[in-house]
Amino acid sequence: MDQRPTAAVIGGGTMGAGIAHVLLAAGSPVALVEADADRVDASRQAVVTSLDGAAQRGKLPEGTTRDDLLARLTLATDVAELPGDAAIVIEAVPERVELKQTVLGGAARACPAAVLASNTSSLSIAAIAADLPGDRVIGMHFFNPVPAQKLVELVVHPGTSEETTSATREWVDALGKTAIVVNDAPGFATSRLGLTVGLEAIRMVEEGVASPEDIDTGMKLGYRWPMGPLRLTDVVGLDVRLAIAEHLTNELGPRFTPPQLLRDKVARGELGQKSGRGFYDWS
Repeated sequence: MDQRPTAAVIGGGTMGAGIAHVLLAAGSPVALVEADADRVDASRQAVVTSLDGAAQRGKLPEGTTRDDLLARLTLATDVAELPGDAAIVIEAVPERVELKQTVLGGAARACPAAVLASNTSSLSIAAIAADLPGDRVIGMHFFNPVPAQKLVELVVHPGTSEETTSATREWVDALGKTAIVVNDAPGFATSRLGLTVGLEAIRMVEEGVASPEDIDTGMKLGYRWPMGPLRLTDVVGLDVRLAIAEHLTNELGPRFTPPQLLRDKVARGELGQKSGRGFYDWS
């Protein structure tokens, strides 16, 4: 496999590990940064698990093994340790503007020519780009699970350069995925539409209209959704959905007000697949 330019990922949780996986599979050396040694170890294991799953499904690049790809992965605990020749840095840290600004600011200094991409699902790219080299900043919204999902939503703010948009499109193509380009707006396109249906489905459960299973089956068979909105909420994480709903309520008004059932489930720790229970039992 031809080697592609170096890439970096900041944050090695579910999304970051998946992004590292697809970058490795595309032929790039990847530097993965986490906050401390324990999280670095957990992040590496998450990448290993993801690659092992791909190997079992016959989805690794032809002629490569898991170990071939892992040989191109380096791990660090400080953004300052990122390789200076990185062509793209993708942050996948928690959804807080200040945190994203901090890590991308460090990346901008360490990698002076890199595209600075944020894997936010709803935060303003313009706000994240404030006090950064804004022409290099773009939203790069991946979907979970990253290796399987074909869409990447690119979000451009007024300062994003054409060169940055074009270069990021090329990265998406190299990953074997499809890009859509959306202007910076609350919730972008996919989070806004997906959340609208998801919240209404939760209200329907709350009101006793139908069970989660029947609502999901209706959307799968009636509207050809590959997964119903409530199962999807479990996969995304109820806490993630709640945070996005609260953000869009602040930005766009009460039509995005989270149902009390969603708040109650999050308060009980019923976060979906990652906790073992949400609208479904995942244990």
